[in-house]
Amino acid sequence: MNMFCYQCQETAKNTGCTIKGVCGKESSTANLQDLLIYTLKGLADISNRLTELGETPENAAVTIMRGLFATITNANFDDFRIRELITEAQLMRDELRKKFESLYKVKNGKEFNDGYHDSVTWKVNGTEEIEKKATEIGILETENDDIRSLRELLTYGLKGLCAYGDHAAVLGYRDPEIDKFLFRALSATTKDLSGDELTALVLEAGDFIFKTMSLLDKANHETYGSPEITEVNIGVGKNPGILISGHDLKDMEELLEQTKGTGIDIYTHSEMLPANYYPAFKKYDHIVGNYGNAWWKQKEEFESFNGPILMTTNCIVPVKDSYKDRIFTTGMAGYPGVKHIPDRADGAKKDFSEIIELAKKCKPPTEIETGKIIGGFAHEQVMKLADKVIDAVKSGAISRFVVMAGCDGRQKDRQYFTDVAEQLPKDTVILTAGCAKYRYNKLNLGDIGGIPRVLDAGQCNDSYSMAIIAANLKEAFGLDDINDLPLSFDIGWYEQKAVAVLLALLALGVKGIRLGPTLPAFLSPNVAKVLVEKFDIKPTGEVKADIEKMMAGN
Repeated sequence: MNMFCYQCQETAKNTGCTIKGVCGKESSTANLQDLLIYTLKGLADISNRLTELGETPENAAVTIMRGLFATITNANFDDFRIRELITEAQLMRDELRKKFESLYKVKNGKEFNDGYHDSVTWKVNGTEEIEKKATEIGILETENDDIRSLRELLTYGLKGLCAYGDHAAVLGYRDPEIDKFLFRALSATTKDLSGDELTALVLEAGDFIFKTMSLLDKANHETYGSPEITEVNIGVGKNPGILISGHDLKDMEELLEQTKGTGIDIYTHSEMLPANYYPAFKKYDHIVGNYGNAWWKQKEEFESFNGPILMTTNCIVPVKDSYKDRIFTTGMAGYPGVKHIPDRADGAKKDFSEIIELAKKCKPPTEIETGKIIGGFAHEQVMKLADKVIDAVKSGAISRFVVMAGCDGRQKDRQYFTDVAEQLPKDTVILTAGCAKYRYNKLNLGDIGGIPRVLDAGQCNDSYSMAIIAANLKEAFGLDDINDLPLSFDIGWYEQKAVAVLLALLALGVKGIRLGPTLPAFLSPNVAKVLVEKFDIKPTGEVKADIEKMMAGN
């Protein structure tokens, strides 16, 4: 086989992509990403050893977070950039290895001779050596199906942790305890650990993912204010526009500031929609609203937008020639032949001038829909409505909350989530975050006593709000167990950030989660069995039957 990748929900035949990724990833890119992860494991191993000697290398955590982020599905398709990340990680690894060996000798009075995993010792000797090594390592190196499954489940959870950790770091928020766990957990995937030991690490990862989501929530809210209930326009204006997609709010801030007074309108797309909810961005009168839907519709929507598009993170898909000259990437996103906006240097801001000048020459966006959608129901806002919500539950006006957070995707069977939303009893409230909401956030589902039936907390990382809301409701109702709430989880997943959110929910003790449209291919039968027995995870099924079970608390 040319490659092997089964990290996303759309993996071929729900077993693995072996020729080319369903996402559009070439086999060379998949193999280079495997090698980047392999190298980052070596960097994590040395960093963990240094940490055990009392020296925590902060820069290593940043490099690992950025590198793993680049390997998330639909983030970076650029072989050149991935080779750069491999070399960068290896140079740092070798520098830290020298430091570790020196410190070890000082503290122990002897040379270090306990050996290294190959990921710590392999050498880069130019592009040809990287390409050769990339074909020699990969997921299937681990022969035992269950150990491989647990290693990959842990790695994918760490990818999500790193994505959220990188966003927090961009805003100046770091937690050394999260860094230390990242070193220890990623390093553990190179060790000969038992299934029980790896399972314990996977569950511990859930705790640290939740801490990372909490850190990012703090970073976003302290920097840009707590999201407010907001009606967002989904039509268009008459000026040329720039469309910004992805998750990076710092990029959003700097783009808004640099386009102020230029006559250019700014539109959010997909996971950037929640930027409309933040008070700090409402002072800019040239942010028009949201254009389009979830990431997988971007090929048609980017064409009709007419102006430049800025991809700040995943999810970029293979770029069509019709708009290739007006799409840009930044951060850890990348695509061959697409212009990349460099990272900030020495405290400076990113330079979006090329995008701005291009926008001035483009036609205004073509209108594809009209109306408004409502969002901004992060935990602070929902808690302001707490008395109203509690009274509605006690009176029977609200019978149940259904968490339908997560990811959207192209597969036709994701119509399931639209059908569930439409067929849920009128006395239920949907709590959502992530791009899964595009399956139902434009439906006319009404409200319950002024409480909208779809409460959108924001981006996928804002699933943290779902957990906080649940914890606060548990306390308000005087319950001992979060699973005793009138609350069901019906989650759509696609990539590794959704895996991270799942592990965070499991760490909080949430049981009975429905996951769809398929269970992850990387779960071996035995690992899946453990998750079913311990946490009652189940696949989504037939709409009517699932609704009946959810309403019955099953």
